[in-house]
Amino acid sequence: MISLPLFHRVAGKPVLVLGEGTAADAKRRLAERAGAKVIREEAGAIGAGARIGFVAIEDPALAEAAAARLREAGMLVNVVDRPELCDFTTPSVLEREPVQIAIGTGGASAGLAKHLRLRLESILPVSVGRLAQALALSRGAIRARWPGAAERRGALDAALAEGGPLDPLGGAGPEEVERWLASDLADGPQANRIELTVSADPEELTMRQMQLLGVADTILHQAEVPAAILNRARADAMRYPLDAAPSSDPPGLTLVLRTR
Repeated sequence: MISLPLFHRVAGKPVLVLGEGTAADAKRRLAERAGAKVIREEAGAIGAGARIGFVAIEDPALAEAAAARLREAGMLVNVVDRPELCDFTTPSVLEREPVQIAIGTGGASAGLAKHLRLRLESILPVSVGRLAQALALSRGAIRARWPGAAERRGALDAALAEGGPLDPLGGAGPEEVERWLASDLADGPQANRIELTVSADPEELTMRQMQLLGVADTILHQAEVPAAILNRARADAMRYPLDAAPSSDPPGLTLVLRTR
């Protein structure tokens, strides 16, 4: 990854936006939507302990100098249209409160990020937000039914999968969560072992293979499996190399996935 994607909580906290004009106004609106206390003056922001600063100054030299001062003061800085000067970039955001999907290109093309978001807007139902809220309210009941993290994750994976009782693209909402918790469907599938043979090119992974990598709890893999493929799995999935010696001309690379 070229950037570490994070969601930063700024509600009630000071955020500096330097500059005037369309770009500065856009950054102010963005910070205000997140509940930040927007400050326009550099000294005031430093005095208030701001940790995030946007620089929307048209003059390149003045913008670079301002970014250096803010960084020296301990802020993470975003300089509009100058990705090489940015500590962070602002993504295009799709909102289904409380669900947020942020699309970034590392500053390569804001237009591309926008159009990807617009495509996703057309397929992600409004009910996804209600589903997230219902799952949050049911957190206690879910933990009581599945005390173990692995079994809880397995049950949720099965329910939220395509065609499952809580399929997020299928319009599931609070009523479906209640029915799911009260039904035998909530028991989820038993632990199983799946063996995949893949090529060394991550671009050749099928959708099914990517889905399996995304839900696997444990991955056993040949040493030749590249990191680009293993990185498609969950970050918290356990990874172990297989003991079997690699063949001289393997037909493919083997991953053994343990899932629920």
